[in-house]
Amino acid sequence: MSKNILLLAGDGIGPEIVNEAVKVLDRLNEKMNLNVNYEHDLMGGCAIDAHGVPLTDDTIAKARASDGILLGAVGGPKWDALDRAIRPEKGLLKIRAELDLFSNLRPAILYPQLADASSLKRELVEGLDILIVRELTGGIYFGEPRGIRVLENGERQGYNTLVYNESEIERIGRNAFEIAQKRGKRLCSVEKANVLEVSGLWREVMESLAADYPDVELSHMYVDNAAMQLVRAPKQFDVIVTGNLFGDILSDCAAMLTGSIGMLPSASLNADGLGMYEPVHGSAPDIANQGIANPLATILSLEMLLRYSLGMADAADAIAKAVGDVLDQGLRTADILPQGVSEGITKVSTSEMGDAVVKALG
Repeated sequence: MSKNILLLAGDGIGPEIVNEAVKVLDRLNEKMNLNVNYEHDLMGGCAIDAHGVPLTDDTIAKARASDGILLGAVGGPKWDALDRAIRPEKGLLKIRAELDLFSNLRPAILYPQLADASSLKRELVEGLDILIVRELTGGIYFGEPRGIRVLENGERQGYNTLVYNESEIERIGRNAFEIAQKRGKRLCSVEKANVLEVSGLWREVMESLAADYPDVELSHMYVDNAAMQLVRAPKQFDVIVTGNLFGDILSDCAAMLTGSIGMLPSASLNADGLGMYEPVHGSAPDIANQGIANPLATILSLEMLLRYSLGMADAADAIAKAVGDVLDQGLRTADILPQGVSEGITKVSTSEMGDAVVKALG
């Protein structure tokens, strides 16, 4: 039975890096008879240019009918002057809400070959393997009311609403507990319960769920302390579960521990297993069309798509091994290139890195 993937390359470096992932998928289709079909569509600034909106209803329908979505990146200064309601990022928020992609999985894994590329000392990060589970369809990014209003004195005031229902917290909490059961059985819930009522409820719900998962050790940490601990002793963490805003910030912080944000994939899943997979990094318009972007995060996002949404573990394992092999060969894009002269290290372009992964697949 065939499977269908929707490709949303997006803006900036998106088309370049998605193209390298397609090379990998083509090779796996050929070698392993995966029978995975794919089609391209638009989201983000490119969709605004073509249709006047960052995400059309037709694209949402295609996404809903697919078995998985692979996204490049959206946004760029070209569209910054547009009304906030139709900027490229609104397409990203809309597809998350429309498909109910409530669970965002962001791994921060340090490949041993890149230990010296981390901003922290080798002994602090060697062996690092953290998974951040971020609630993705609630919180301050979606809360109402929101807007900019004029006060009686004529001053403008911006306002947003941080809100979580108990059911939303329980859903992401159970998801995180179940993931922790399959890993190191340690779950750290991150919030700000000392000053936020929403976080107080978050902690209460997590505590109530813990009774259903006695094999998982639950701990709590305020978000400011969690940020500090990520750069002080990151290997203390196994799975972190947190809300939308805190997860957005902490996952990027954790990403840099691994040497480059260009190495990290992510998955956003709904309750039925449909997922959208994308690199953690953004559209990087400043380096677009220069052939220097790192495609490995996107290729590893394809690996996650095959594993979590299509159930093709063998193909996913093949991608993971191939990425490790090209790093062993000393191939590096600019973002993971060591400073100074390093023996056995070769700088490669975006397409050369993709070709090397294809070759490593055999």
